[in-house]
Amino acid sequence: MPKTKIPMLKTPETSSQPQSMQSVPLQEEPVMAKAATRLIAMLYDGMLILAMLFFVQMLLIVLGTKLLGLAGTDMKQAATLPLWYRNVVQIPAFVIILVGFYGVFWRKAGQTLGMQTWRLKTMNRDGSLLSWRQSMMRILAACLLPVVCGMIGYLIHQSVGALYFSMFIGLLFNYWFAWVNKQGLALHDLLSNTVTMKMPKINHEGLFAGFRKK
Repeated sequence: MPKTKIPMLKTPETSSQPQSMQSVPLQEEPVMAKAATRLIAMLYDGMLILAMLFFVQMLLIVLGTKLLGLAGTDMKQAATLPLWYRNVVQIPAFVIILVGFYGVFWRKAGQTLGMQTWRLKTMNRDGSLLSWRQSMMRILAACLLPVVCGMIGYLIHQSVGALYFSMFIGLLFNYWFAWVNKQGLALHDLLSNTVTMKMPKINHEGLFAGFRKK
């Protein structure tokens, strides 16, 4: 399994460089990714995931209305689908998409499309890529606090809006923890014993190079 070395950060030597180059510091080693950068990358991925969920939602609505003999084939028919269909078919499908998206990319390349844009890479502390088990543990760890906050918010206010807002606050807290943590580790980094690094531009292979090695 390919490994990425995570050495101690070093101060670049500039004595032998021209004065014009000394004023432009280069990142020579992987460094811990900042919380803000990780949130931006997650926003990029979120737009892609939403597009995938919308497509699957449309497909499942069409299939459900046809197979169950309901009239109509558009988004409005989602309200007429039986509760069991939504709980047994639609919601599990959305969970599979979310878990599969991050699991496959982390396992194969260590980064998603959004992470590639910002040269971020998720890996073990020794630099190796995550296994399927480790990917699942990281996803569950990332979802733990949002789910707990969402349940508390819903129990207090008894509304779906409070549920989603509380889950969002829990998600932000994961990265707020990285901001105040001296090592820059998010809460789910600690729980899953993994790290997300910002890779040097000169050594950054990119997403598809990682897939081609498999």
